[in-house]
Amino acid sequence: MSINIGEKLRSLRQKNNLTQKELADRCELSKGFISQLESNQTSPSLSTLEDVLTALGSSFAEFFSGETNDNPVCRKEDVFIKESGDGVTIHWLIPNAQKKDIEPILVSLEPGAQTETDLPHMGEEFGYVLAGTVTLVLGEKRYRVRKGDSFSYKPAQQHYLMNPGKTPASVLWVCTPPNF
Repeated sequence: MSINIGEKLRSLRQKNNLTQKELADRCELSKGFISQLESNQTSPSLSTLEDVLTALGSSFAEFFSGETNDNPVCRKEDVFIKESGDGVTIHWLIPNAQKKDIEPILVSLEPGAQTETDLPHMGEEFGYVLAGTVTLVLGEKRYRVRKGDSFSYKPAQQHYLMNPGKTPASVLWVCTPPNF
């Protein structure tokens, strides 16, 4: 992965509504040095970059995370949809969820359909039934969950959802850490 340090620093500075001179003063650097950094004419030492990032309210981890889109809004055209052919449709509601702490999906289940069995894993899961009725299967236990009901559990055993009804069901399902 290639990162344009100068461009990213300029963008951060502008988001903080700082001039090059104001940033330079906060870091005890010259305006010319900041200008050269932003145009990639010079490379900062690690300690200088740390000072600049601190002045910009950032850190090494955030700066080099690789996330370029900090827009909190995900548009419907960004949603990835997977139709399994067996009556289950999954909508991944945020792009690059594997880089996030949570992973929300919308699961649509036709009558008689069920999701794949998920093996035990770390984390937590939450669901809210938007339409229909589903059965939440946790190990050997089954729970009926109707429209307007929610569920939450630690996935320490095999689990899946099934639609035993005669009408389609829809569930907003959130997993942390991302697992789907």
